[in-house]
Amino acid sequence: QVQLTESGGGSVQAGGSLRLSCSASVDTFSRYCMGWFRQVPGQEREGVASIDNKGKTMYAESLEGRFTISQDNAKKILYLEMSNLKPEDTAMYYCAADGPTVRCWASLVMVEYRNWGQGSQVTVSS
Repeated sequence: QVQLTESGGGSVQAGGSLRLSCSASVDTFSRYCMGWFRQVPGQEREGVASIDNKGKTMYAESLEGRFTISQDNAKKILYLEMSNLKPEDTAMYYCAADGPTVRCWASLVMVEYRNWGQGSQVTVSS
């Protein structure tokens, strides 16, 4: 069981930037595929970005290149850099992990992930 703790959310004006962090309580962090998802109340949780255990990334097409996922294996932290934020980016953002495994692939599909954080709220005002 992996414990995931998100941080870095908050309120920002449209056009601003935020960086989310997800700390993982696991020794074999580099053997996990990781993802960021977001959810608005009343809507389904959607995949935002993912990174596999070889460093290959995947993004939701709707983001138009505004977000960047990365990870620091030594610190066991997953990041999501968000820039040019829009009001429609307002949501609870969740970190997710799948593994450990020798090889996994980036995925924006919820059922691919077995471990989830509690979420970090991001609010973008116009």
